[in-house]
Amino acid sequence: MRGDVNTIKERLDIAEVVSGYVKLEKAGAGLKARCPFHNEKTPSFFVSPTRQNFYCFGCGAKGDIFTFVEQVEGLEFRDALRLLAEKAGVELDYQRGESRTEKDNVLEVLEKATLFFEKELAKSKLARSYITSRGISNATVKSWRIGYAPDDWRLLFSYLQDMGYDKEIITKAGLIKTSETSANKEPYDVFRDRIIFPLADSNGRIIAFSGRALSKETEPKYLNSPDTIVFTKSEVLYGLDKAKEYIRKQNYAVLVEGQMDLVTSHQAGINNTVATSGTAFSRAHLERLKHLSTRIILAFDGDSAGEKATEKASILGVSLGFEVKVASLPEGLDPAEVASKKPEEWKNILRQSLPAVEFFFNTVQGQEKDSRKLGKQIEKKILPMIKLTKSAIEQSYYISLIAKRTGIKEEILWEDLRKAVAPSVNLQGQTYVEDVNTKKDDDVIQKSYQEVIEERLTEVRLWLKDLSDSAPEIALLKKEEAELKNNLSGVILRDELNNLLSELSQAELSKNNKLIEKLTARIRELHGQIRALEEKKKIL
Repeated sequence: MRGDVNTIKERLDIAEVVSGYVKLEKAGAGLKARCPFHNEKTPSFFVSPTRQNFYCFGCGAKGDIFTFVEQVEGLEFRDALRLLAEKAGVELDYQRGESRTEKDNVLEVLEKATLFFEKELAKSKLARSYITSRGISNATVKSWRIGYAPDDWRLLFSYLQDMGYDKEIITKAGLIKTSETSANKEPYDVFRDRIIFPLADSNGRIIAFSGRALSKETEPKYLNSPDTIVFTKSEVLYGLDKAKEYIRKQNYAVLVEGQMDLVTSHQAGINNTVATSGTAFSRAHLERLKHLSTRIILAFDGDSAGEKATEKASILGVSLGFEVKVASLPEGLDPAEVASKKPEEWKNILRQSLPAVEFFFNTVQGQEKDSRKLGKQIEKKILPMIKLTKSAIEQSYYISLIAKRTGIKEEILWEDLRKAVAPSVNLQGQTYVEDVNTKKDDDVIQKSYQEVIEERLTEVRLWLKDLSDSAPEIALLKKEEAELKNNLSGVILRDELNNLLSELSQAELSKNNKLIEKLTARIRELHGQIRALEEKKKIL
């Protein structure tokens, strides 16, 4: 596949691809346009034919031809690859024996199954009554193609066979199973007596189903399709096909857990909502979202299980550079209950969401009244989360906030933060701890905030070389260059401050008064320089 990617890049020029979506104008050695990813009147979207990439100085979107097509079309990488391969005249090398015909047949069977479930819902008074009791409107049922799987072992299987589909393709679509233990080897329907929520890919094609048990006695409560040639359970976000444009325009996504939460949130007017559909929040989900926005609001159930899921999702999101906020739901309620009955209250809950670190600090402070025990909890739970935050400015904000609300000295908090070990969540959803400064992960190598700034500074300087001195964008770039240099100086000073605080602690233990005096003087000087940079930032 790497060879296919390189061949496509050799055959397609980025200016040719981008010009199919926006009107490009000459800008020095590069090209400019109004950004297709956010609303703007003055062009801030630049394309560099020399480096074969793009960058928007308004919203920060950047990348190559594949990134551009993924974002502008809302596609996953494989779909963007297929689209560009066709444009470039490249025959893709399919893996694992995957054929287009088989995939198309599976998608066709899933569409027929969706129509079947929709018709069966119209016939079932009990299923329709349940949906109404959950506050779901007829318009929502139609929009999300909600259906019903009758309480029958082989009704769907027989229906699809009568339409000419064979057992093999129905099995590959994840709609039937065959018992391995029973003497009767006759296939049976996977979904029976369940409200059916069709799951779509980013292009709106039905790729799987999630079924909610209609009877309280039926286990499990929710049942998802098995993994198939078109569906990987741990990667799909329910509702992304409908939410993607709203996420891009509003520059944030609301993440809920269940299907009912999702459809009622959209019904309440929060159209940038997506759901994990009963699976653990994973890195793959974030990969789906990062092309649209790196800002998310977590709105999970207001119970202990929801709180644990929120903590894991927050840690994963922050560790991957997302701006994570958490919505505080009334205890014991889920988003569906609030969104369906009190839409305005649901909107207010989302408006009042807090940054993850602040949310969990409030939780810890509310639960622990003993100041000594509170300090231990801050050291154990809050400082490790702050450690994940890549922005030195954000770290400074949280340290100041905790100091003001607890009376703990900032210097002590900074010292403990330096020693804190950052938490993380692996792909299986298990929480563990690791030192982010020494992490070497095959999927992600985390960069320091200083490295991020230095890379961006290099990019800006390259763009400055591409543009003529008279280009109107020069002023914008030079302003960003000044801000980056200011931020870089702040990071360097903060690192030095942390090291000196550690040295001061050791000097105090050894009662080295001469060294204490020298370190204290430099620490005061650094605080002054940091404050000066913060004041300068307000002017820039």
